[in-house]
Amino acid sequence: MTKIVLMSDPKIAAIPIADCAEPLLDARREKTLAVDARQATPSDDSSFAHVREGVLTRLLEAQALLPKDIRLLFIEGYRPPALQRAYFDEYATELRAAHPDWPQSRLRQAASRYVSPPEIAPHSAGAAVDLTLATTEGIELDMGTRVNASPEESAGACYTDADTISAEARSNRRLLAAALTAAGLVNYPTEWWHWSYGDRYWAHATGADGAMYGPRELL
Repeated sequence: MTKIVLMSDPKIAAIPIADCAEPLLDARREKTLAVDARQATPSDDSSFAHVREGVLTRLLEAQALLPKDIRLLFIEGYRPPALQRAYFDEYATELRAAHPDWPQSRLRQAASRYVSPPEIAPHSAGAAVDLTLATTEGIELDMGTRVNASPEESAGACYTDADTISAEARSNRRLLAAALTAAGLVNYPTEWWHWSYGDRYWAHATGADGAMYGPRELL
């Protein structure tokens, strides 16, 4: 199995960013995409549905590559930097409680399997999207775990290439990956649902000279 490069790896932080200033667009305006509202919050019911224009264009391309009775189900795109920090700190605190002997460096590395360090986070750049597959009737396909299942909860089945999932789930993951890869997005291998374009991890995965999207606030 190929060694996974985590978001916390210094080589990811070292990748330069030249933000192209592309706008963040609301994916809900595209009727060919199904957008789920589970990540909306009472104080902000729209941020989660935004991604950079280039990401949205590629999601539409990926949708066109899927069978006509299958749709991408958009779960979460943009995540404000403060929310990303809160998610990371919360998960790191859980890991610290479970492993009080771990040094800070190991905690950071372990946390980054599931939540990106805030300064790297593709979601805060509007470059990443968490998604799954569903039928045109809205029934989610079996992907082996729920979206956002942690490594602990899923016993590692959240890893894209996990060999502990059913043949059906594996086939569905391949279908998702084939469409998104063909459209130019890259996967974070510890989370089958996480795909991105234009961020530092994308640059690492594709060999690009740098990232075109950096962290920003949604105005």
